[in-house]
Amino acid sequence: MYSIPFLDIPPLAGAGGTVRLPGSKSISNRVLLLAALSQGHTDVADLLDSDDTQVMLDALRQLGCRIESQPDGALRVHGLDGQLPVRQARLFLGNAGTAMRPLTAALALLAATHGAAFELSGVPRMHERPIGDLVDALRQLGCAVDCLGQEGYPPLRLGTGSTLALQLAQPIRVRGDVSSQFLTALLLALPLVAQQQAIVIEVVGELISRPYIEITLNLLARFGVEVQRDGWQRFSIPAGSRYRSPGRIPVEGDASSASYFIALGAIAPSTQGITIEGVGLASIQGDIRFVEAARLMGAEITGEANRLHIRRGAWPLKAIELDCNHIPDAAMTLAVMALYADGTTTLRNIASWRVKETDRIAAMANECRKLGATVEEGADFIRITPPTTWQAASIHTYDDHRVAMCFSLAAFNPAGVPVRIEDPKCVGKTFPDYFETLFEVCSTPAQTIPVICIDGPTASGKGTLASQLAQRLGYHLLDSGALYRATALAAQDAGVSLDDEPALARLAAQLPLAFRDHKVFLGGRDITDPLRLESTGGMASRVSQHLAVRTALHALQQSFRRLPGLVADGRDMGTVIFPDAALKVFLTATAEQRAQRRHKQLISKGIAANIDPLLADLRERDLRDSSRTHAPLKPAEDALKLDNSELDIEQSVHVVMNWWQGKTAFSGN
Repeated sequence: MYSIPFLDIPPLAGAGGTVRLPGSKSISNRVLLLAALSQGHTDVADLLDSDDTQVMLDALRQLGCRIESQPDGALRVHGLDGQLPVRQARLFLGNAGTAMRPLTAALALLAATHGAAFELSGVPRMHERPIGDLVDALRQLGCAVDCLGQEGYPPLRLGTGSTLALQLAQPIRVRGDVSSQFLTALLLALPLVAQQQAIVIEVVGELISRPYIEITLNLLARFGVEVQRDGWQRFSIPAGSRYRSPGRIPVEGDASSASYFIALGAIAPSTQGITIEGVGLASIQGDIRFVEAARLMGAEITGEANRLHIRRGAWPLKAIELDCNHIPDAAMTLAVMALYADGTTTLRNIASWRVKETDRIAAMANECRKLGATVEEGADFIRITPPTTWQAASIHTYDDHRVAMCFSLAAFNPAGVPVRIEDPKCVGKTFPDYFETLFEVCSTPAQTIPVICIDGPTASGKGTLASQLAQRLGYHLLDSGALYRATALAAQDAGVSLDDEPALARLAAQLPLAFRDHKVFLGGRDITDPLRLESTGGMASRVSQHLAVRTALHALQQSFRRLPGLVADGRDMGTVIFPDAALKVFLTATAEQRAQRRHKQLISKGIAANIDPLLADLRERDLRDSSRTHAPLKPAEDALKLDNSELDIEQSVHVVMNWWQGKTAFSGN
């Protein structure tokens, strides 16, 4: 996951490959709660690992539910069988509506029957999301529910600490036109108190997002409760209901998340198309009907029970007018697909967007306009006309995962302008690895992938600076020095002389090098520490003099140029390896200053060192590197020079980040 302030996505040109989806958020949190309320233990397989599921897991643990990881990757939830080991707790539920609403209903009922008291709160945005209709329904039942801030909104206090008599004889009325999660919450909670009599729920007004209720009813049946319904207005929970574990239950891939890759297949030129695994035409999730909408816009989609395959069909895409009540979350992806359509697209019956993680109608309208689109919005619709001239845009994501994922697809724009996604880590709510997954199946010409080169002499701090820049930009990192050092170590292991150029070149060409978890492995051996020894650095300086070695490593170094970008450090990154780099920095400091830094570094590691030999060695390496015949150490003609003799690392990073910002299309941000 990219935990950085912004992520710049360069212009994308094509896509193809296979995507394995994370588990459905809607199914994951429903299954976790049902498993916790059941008799027996449930092994939950393929559970979504995200912010929202973590919130639910943390809450269940606070309530006394035992949860264990299994060797096969499943999570074993030991059911409470409707009991309450913990009768007083304060639960923080972030911005997870799929945790806040069902837990509110379940804990309100359990607090009344067991004499408990709970407080539920979340992030500020959660306290702006209405829950009054669910609160009213629970109060009809006789539950004690207090809104601790604004009436009708979290935070909430549930229960008084004493048992309360519940009113179950009359139908419970709940509005259905604000959020289907209110009805889902009641459906999940009421079997806990339906032992003696059937309980009826009546929906007031039109029920929106019906496919999500279908998910709820399907999962209730898996846990032993068969709810009867009369259309979409009346639901009856039978007397004697009791949750029983199904033993093991897999979580489908998230159909809402599939929408981004369905759209990707529809938008991106490709010879192989996009294959999605983990969800297919047999899905129980309503958002699988996004397939129908994408087909209307021109996508070619085939599928099986648990797999989809998508190719670009009609191009440009076809403008549509669609009632999106059946796909409220996935419909956001249609708004970005509309940017590539042949006319104006209208998405209707989306009033629920207004009360989601943000006001999604306003958010989608604002950000589409930034890209150059003409947008009209209403209480329950959005109308989008594609840009005549695309503009580079910095997309504000409103702490909304779906906004971030949707607008990543704008990087396929025909103008070839980049897109900046602000706060990309918000995708952690449902799809933490979304951008990594996207980049794995997307392609673009190498010259469009941005590169920052940091060249300079030994001990100038270029490795530290490059690493910091890569982390802050979410870019890949190439430590070219590590390649030469690894070649030197490989030669040492093989007994090859550092003067034997042909043999060294053969070693370099087949270097079994791997970078994992900030460590470097040579043929499976961890060489992270040996790589940084002074003696290894000296050997690397000798190895790098050989043209055949440099040639052998040239293609390997260029292969690091991958989406979304690269920061490369070395001595010839800007002059030889990436002469077209967008920003080249030549970093230096006085030999004395560099010797002092190296001395402090060695001492801090408990390595005895004397500054005079260090200074002499640095000067010798500088002379050797600057006077070698092939790719001598020198600044590229268009490099910006940075003397960091008087700067700490944070100051150096600040300077280079400012330089880089000035080079991007977002310099005004």
